[in-house]
Amino acid sequence: MTDSSWLVDTNVLLRLVQPDSDEYGAIRRCTDLLWTRGADLFYTFQNLAEFWNVCTRPPERNGVGFSIAEIDRRASLIESKFTLAPDSPACYREWRKIVVAAEVSGVQVHDARLVAAMHVHKIRNLLTLNAGDFLRYDEVTAVSPQDLLIKIS
Repeated sequence: MTDSSWLVDTNVLLRLVQPDSDEYGAIRRCTDLLWTRGADLFYTFQNLAEFWNVCTRPPERNGVGFSIAEIDRRASLIESKFTLAPDSPACYREWRKIVVAAEVSGVQVHDARLVAAMHVHKIRNLLTLNAGDFLRYDEVTAVSPQDLLIKIS
């Protein structure tokens, strides 16, 4: 994989299925522009599990409230447009190294898991709404869709 490889964070995937969200327009323009430029956009099993969780949770519990049929349709759309960076024993070993070396604890262990998958699959770039959460990982370039649009437009 090259520098044109991007892991797409769950928060970005979620906005892609919510056209009424404030970030939808920028995210859609960003992903379309990356694909036009030949970029490979990836997701992990963790991304899709988190996506399913939020999309099937009721709105009163900070979810989207999709039915199983609707989330299945939307998850299938992600699977058809993005490439899976699969879990493997190598991803697990890399994650273990990262959490110990970077002294990761609490909810940040999930971000470390994404970084581990990026290392194993040689994906350097991360498209996320929470770029600050990845500052500790020098080998990862985490960029918000808005910032990326400014850089590549």
